[in-house]
Amino acid sequence: MDILKDEGGQGAAEYILLFGGVIVIAIVALWIYFQYFGESSGLNAGDDILEVRDNVNQAASGG
Repeated sequence: MDILKDEGGQGAAEYILLFGGVIVIAIVALWIYFQYFGESSGLNAGDDILEVRDNVNQAASGG
């Protein structure tokens, strides 16, 4: 009957489920990230940065 009261395995199983959930969330986040910045999205981070710099420089020069 001591086996029924032993909760050592329960803690390990909870950690496994917790880390498994974190890994799944990380994989989904990476998949969404790559879909968002993929070639088919039409986004170009380099062009966007240059456009922001130009706008900031124009605003700073009073233009």
